[in-house]
Amino acid sequence: MLKKLFKKIVIAILRFEAKLILARFRPKIVAVSGTVGKTSVKEAIALVLGSEFYVRKSEKSYNSEIGIPLTIIGAKTGWNSFCQWLLIILKGVKVFLLANDYPEFLILEMGVDRPKDMEKIVSWIKPNVIVITAVGTIPVHVQYFKNPEELINEKRKLVECLIDNNWAVLNIDDKIVASFKKNTKAQIITYGFSESADLAVSNYKMDNEGIVFKVNYKGSIVPVKLDKFFGRHNVYTALAAIGAGLACGINLVKSVEAVSKMKPLLGRMNLLEGINGSLIFDDSYNSSPLAAEAAIEVLSEYPAKRRIAVLGDMKELGEFSKNEHERVGETLRVKDIWLLFAVGQEAKFIAEGARRSGFDSFKIFEFFDSTEAGEAVRNIIQEGDLILVKGSQSARMEKVTEIIMAHPEKKKELLIRQEEEWKNR
Repeated sequence: MLKKLFKKIVIAILRFEAKLILARFRPKIVAVSGTVGKTSVKEAIALVLGSEFYVRKSEKSYNSEIGIPLTIIGAKTGWNSFCQWLLIILKGVKVFLLANDYPEFLILEMGVDRPKDMEKIVSWIKPNVIVITAVGTIPVHVQYFKNPEELINEKRKLVECLIDNNWAVLNIDDKIVASFKKNTKAQIITYGFSESADLAVSNYKMDNEGIVFKVNYKGSIVPVKLDKFFGRHNVYTALAAIGAGLACGINLVKSVEAVSKMKPLLGRMNLLEGINGSLIFDDSYNSSPLAAEAAIEVLSEYPAKRRIAVLGDMKELGEFSKNEHERVGETLRVKDIWLLFAVGQEAKFIAEGARRSGFDSFKIFEFFDSTEAGEAVRNIIQEGDLILVKGSQSARMEKVTEIIMAHPEKKKELLIRQEEEWKNR
């Protein structure tokens, strides 16, 4: 009870301080939303805008009612420490009263977990540019809403808050996101593989070094090379950032130059060396049906002797969880996956979907615990194997990666969730 009360008081104070800071310094705000890819897009936009402006981006995935004020203040979470939160509040006062300069641009992730989340955010945050990645027909967090439509409508409020001189950068290949075009008065830049996109992709190729493609904008065609990035979803990340750059006055060539400097984020299809001469696609940061399908697609395209999928629970899907897990499992047989390790209570439905699609039952292994799954995977790895490790945060799939990586002594620099706060959860 006291903990909840304290949290409410802290949120109220930080939001008040953030409002004062915004009113004093008037930075331009770029808001990033969507079901998948928000953090990667935020980082890419920071590279593009940072090439010309003084910018600040959300730390990690600070996209909530408390994370956004923290970004505006320029502070990190205080976790469960009363003293740390007090220091953060004092820092907010200091920034408002004493700061001589402030970022020209704030790049903020804006997530939707519960009804009215976006409504609350846009009541006091007025973005100049919004970027929406992808939503899909069954978005994550849907379990907290009456139906997917209610969640989608909540996300739509971000687009609706824009005015004439604002910009919306929208993924035209996602039907839901594309439909948002009719809900805004803002200027629009669309992006995607569709020929109708304002920022359109052509000549996409992936090899063991990364991906290359060309981007076409108003008749100008510029090649893009992303080293150590794999899969079409990373093309969308680059396009979203380029679109944000264009909306903020940075030309196409400079925007492309900036995104070409992107580095893979920990736990997001990061290619690592595994034991016994294997390779690992560590995608253990989080998962959703859209993200899982994208990761499986990359797994199937990358050259390998055997392809092994280690897939954990996908959380917050509510009544759609069983069907969505099964649907992901059904894709495995046609993607030339050799073995499946399903990890978690809900991941059993991935296994069921795989079996129903004709995936050999003797090639499917089920575990409730990620550590046990990791040990089992370790025992079967051979030279030339490629292993995908993916699941929602609560599945703690980074433990699997730690067990099978060639250099576990480097886990603190190569893996996510290595902070003591996470390890103690």
